[in-house]
Amino acid sequence: MTRIGFVGLGNMGLPMAVNLVKAGYAVTGFDVVPAALQAAAAAGISIADTAAGVTQGAALVITMLPNGKLVLGVYAELLPAAAPGTLFIDSSTIDVDSARAAGAQAAAAGMQALDAPVSGGVGGAADGTLTFMAGGEAAAFARAMPVLEVMGAKIIHCGGAGAGQAAKICNNMILGISMIAVGEAFVLAEKLGLSHRALFDVAATASGQCWSLTSYCPVPGPVPASPANNQYKPGFAAALMLKDLTLSQEAASSAGAATALGRHAMEIYEAFVRDGNGGTDFSGVINAIRD
Repeated sequence: MTRIGFVGLGNMGLPMAVNLVKAGYAVTGFDVVPAALQAAAAAGISIADTAAGVTQGAALVITMLPNGKLVLGVYAELLPAAAPGTLFIDSSTIDVDSARAAGAQAAAAGMQALDAPVSGGVGGAADGTLTFMAGGEAAAFARAMPVLEVMGAKIIHCGGAGAGQAAKICNNMILGISMIAVGEAFVLAEKLGLSHRALFDVAATASGQCWSLTSYCPVPGPVPASPANNQYKPGFAAALMLKDLTLSQEAASSAGAATALGRHAMEIYEAFVRDGNGGTDFSGVINAIRD
């Protein structure tokens, strides 16, 4: 039985690890939060005393952590403890520079590595329907595929080290910008006396069509499953959107790219979160636009 180490058993990491257990993998996990360890143990995950402990007997180690600094810190513990040739998959959403540094450190230690952030939220993690955006060598990607397919429905190799993070950041910059645009359109429609349904029915089949409108509509009614019909309980919290937009602007600065709309979207979400809405779904930004 293949053993997998898993560091980071929070809202996303735990259901991902649980799906690996259900698929027949032996999973050893670690988290700094005692409640997360208790939940993991109850789900059949073996618990290590330290992060480095998850590497014992593991052919593959997955990390799901909040930021690049933590990923690099954990890699500093994991890499010396792991057997040569261990495959490291980081599914955190972090800055591109840190992802590239983690990949380089793994390679220097004789390991294989992928940065493989995900899209699909907690529901996708629980259902095993995540999208993985992977960066790294083709051989590492091929080796990771059987494991990634347990946790995800779509797995895309985006290029070399850091390419997975680049794809995730660019995608979420589009998402953040488009949600603000859809929100502004609905607020303008309200002021012009146009109903939500009328605007939705037109834009959903016209040139304004986008995911933020047709799958995640920010007003109640047109898309029953959207958070707008559940008091904007997240799905994808505004604080996480702000994190991703901030990463996009850090990447733009590092690469010398002009992303004026991405920067303005970040500023709008900064204000939204600063006003106490970090735990609200990001589509709730329409309420700030309306106010």
